[in-house]
Amino acid sequence: MKGIGSLFLGIFGTFAFSWAGLTLLPNYQIGHLDPQMDEEQTDIYPAPKSGMAERGRRIYAANGCVYCHSQQVRADYAASDIDRKWGVRRSAPRDYVFDRPVMLGKMRLGPDLSNIGKRAPAEEPSPTSAPSPNPSPSPAASPAPAAGNSPAARATVAASPAASPAASPAVSPTAPPDKAVAAASPAPAPANATTPAASPATAPASKETAAGSKGAPPQYSAAWHHLHLYSPRSVTRDSNMPAYHFLYEERPISGERSADALKLTGTNVPSEGWEIVPTYDAKCLVAYLMSLDQSHELKEAKLTSAPASSPAPAKEAK
Repeated sequence: MKGIGSLFLGIFGTFAFSWAGLTLLPNYQIGHLDPQMDEEQTDIYPAPKSGMAERGRRIYAANGCVYCHSQQVRADYAASDIDRKWGVRRSAPRDYVFDRPVMLGKMRLGPDLSNIGKRAPAEEPSPTSAPSPNPSPSPAASPAPAAGNSPAARATVAASPAASPAASPAVSPTAPPDKAVAAASPAPAPANATTPAASPATAPASKETAAGSKGAPPQYSAAWHHLHLYSPRSVTRDSNMPAYHFLYEERPISGERSADALKLTGTNVPSEGWEIVPTYDAKCLVAYLMSLDQSHELKEAKLTSAPASSPAPAKEAK
């Protein structure tokens, strides 16, 4: 009975030191982190989420996405997350400064989402029909002074840039104006020479079609996320993700089809005259997913710059 006090103090000391090591010290080390910024205080990371992304984070947690998806890229010595292209560096405590609560995830039934916003395709600039600069007239296109002195002949030569001095005598200086114009009718041929310049305007459309299989939206774009949330197996055949139909609304088409309407195929296509559009909660959830990006370089977690073609030296370095 004399040693019961020492036993009690030993048990209490063990729990006290464990609690201090697991709670107090980490909170002292990383509990008061501030965003990283450069000397000019312009490049600030991370930034707090606001608006639709913040509401989407709550919808993400409420629908149990945290049970199947993680948001933590592990270091290359502990896992192959970086080799799977889930990130360019390991996650660090500073990445979660403004996250309350932190969505680290419970398990990985699906891929890690730490950088899914970074994987989104770059938006293509909208093609604009910019006026092309006027080309300088070539010597062959300039009318010869000896082509004729009448106004009708000068108008004919000016209307046909491809006319050469040798062809100008074919138009009689005394011919009526209507015949002179008819003689100059082959001139539209140079206009056709400039039509290939308009073909690049169709490049973005063809590129967008090639980016997705069978006309599907580009992977990790906003339209792709909506399609994946509404019908996961139409995007990934073996997906075990549930379909979040309640985040979308089926409504009759009034006038033109909505720009936000989902482009569904197969059995998911709505009835004739109806369309599936995302609700505000669905747009907020997609906005949150598009905001996830941990690719910014941190002092405590440098970016991985090892080339993919030389994995052997990296293993030897370990």
